[in-house]
Amino acid sequence: MPESHSSVITALRYRNAPAAMDWLCQVFGFQRHAVHQGPDGTIAHAELKLDGGMIMLGSTRDDTFGRGFRAPDELGGVETRSAYIVVADVDAVYARAQAAGAVVVRPLKDTGYGSREFTVKDPEGHSWSVGTYDPWAAQG
Repeated sequence: MPESHSSVITALRYRNAPAAMDWLCQVFGFQRHAVHQGPDGTIAHAELKLDGGMIMLGSTRDDTFGRGFRAPDELGGVETRSAYIVVADVDAVYARAQAAGAVVVRPLKDTGYGSREFTVKDPEGHSWSVGTYDPWAAQG
């Protein structure tokens, strides 16, 4: 996938942002683009890129903005968003996710719309769908 500059970027909060960044890089192949340290080993702001996409994340904070966020595991697994990652080798990513102990929500399968994909939860309960479906590609 060619490098681009997306105008929509998902942002997440993690109780253990350094560990989350390690996990996201190891399992999904994200690369650190920018990491700004906060106090006491926290992450004030981080940017992880994958091909032409990017996510931002940081450590949870006890401030006016930060109190508006909860991890899915604090809400009985309930989420109001999920992310989809387009990859070329979904089988390899699935194997890495399983090896890293990801909770599989939807096992690897072929879909009726031409994708091969799966969904897992990261260590703090955020859902990530991964597949070969690329909505930017010309649809035949």
